[in-house]
Amino acid sequence: MSRKEDILSRIRENIRKSYDMPDISRIKGIQYPDVIKQFEEISKTVGGKVVKAVPGEDINSIIKELYPDAKIFASNLPEITIASKNPDILEAHELNGTDVGIIKGQIGVAENGCIWIPQTMKERAVCFISEYLVIIISGKNIVNNMHEAYSRIKMNGYGYGCFISGPSKTADIAQALVMGAQAARGVTVIITE
Repeated sequence: MSRKEDILSRIRENIRKSYDMPDISRIKGIQYPDVIKQFEEISKTVGGKVVKAVPGEDINSIIKELYPDAKIFASNLPEITIASKNPDILEAHELNGTDVGIIKGQIGVAENGCIWIPQTMKERAVCFISEYLVIIISGKNIVNNMHEAYSRIKMNGYGYGCFISGPSKTADIAQALVMGAQAARGVTVIITE
């Protein structure tokens, strides 16, 4: 018997009682009177920007106005007509140099300003290789907390997704805050409906 197996065996021998896991299905988590307002405030706190689209307003015009100097846009969303690159037909290295990546978020979380991004495109690098990232999300899909978000997540055929909250940041380099060290230097969330 190895040392590790010996230790685990002794632990098992000395366990007097075992307990079932607590029922967490009734945990509601924090609730907000206005989830969109809370989402906006937290998003700004983590360095993101939030824009509310007026019903009927062209998303392409909003993005062009937000990023007037951008030359290369990447998106696989059919409503994004300003995209010059489609991540579904490109390899990751071909997305290098993308100024603005435009994706759709599935679930926004008011308590921490994060958005669940299911992997719906072949090349997920656009989420991380773009200088700036625009996430479009319906206000109807913003929930109070992570408990609610996790209860709504449905994994897709790719089996991958991630939560994104604001721009990439790190303070590992000489203990100074650096934006865009590992991914987008800026994130703008456009809330529709």
